[in-house]
Amino acid sequence: MKLALFDLDHTLIPLDSDHAWGEFTVRLGWRDADAFRRANDGFYQAYKSGTLDIHTYVRFAIDAVRERGQVAAEAAHRRFMDEVIRPAITERARGLVRAHQDAGDTVVIVTATNEFVTRPIAQAFGVEHLIAIELERDETGLPTGAIRGVPSFREGKVARVEQWLAGRGLRWADLAHSVFYSDSPNDLPLLEKVHEPVATNPDERLAEVARQRGWRVLHLF
Repeated sequence: MKLALFDLDHTLIPLDSDHAWGEFTVRLGWRDADAFRRANDGFYQAYKSGTLDIHTYVRFAIDAVRERGQVAAEAAHRRFMDEVIRPAITERARGLVRAHQDAGDTVVIVTATNEFVTRPIAQAFGVEHLIAIELERDETGLPTGAIRGVPSFREGKVARVEQWLAGRGLRWADLAHSVFYSDSPNDLPLLEKVHEPVATNPDERLAEVARQRGWRVLHLF
């Protein structure tokens, strides 16, 4: 297997899908705008600085789904895809994914954003395999606010990819080639694990790491 791994936010799309979904729920009137934006922006800054408590954030991020119910949330997400996500997907990003698929690579999106937000985005890219934060659900199927299993965040991305490989009877050593595209230093554990790390639209910290280590730098946006 040749494996092409992609981070999502600010890598394949020029925005943070979790943050954007939160802003979208404010537009729908599901949240008090000022209080929500203060909290949402604070979590986003913590993510960028590498200090985010992922469990606290996921409880916060999924509150709207829990309160409004799955049917209303899914209907809102369809609007979110049409109004926010699809207009942000560039042909260059689509082309990069398609090039790997055409080459016979197995393409996987590996993201620290939860599955509710990201599954339709992966589908919009034509990507079958998604490793995202999995949500614990109650007996009715509604998210509880807790994370199920290992969160695909920082070192957890390595663990989740290893679980995904193991489910196919594979290990890292069995791969003919692996590449990972990411914008964030939060993803250094997985970037350091693959054969070919690609700093994609990197922030200043990751750009400096890439320069020091001689990694390829790609600017999609």
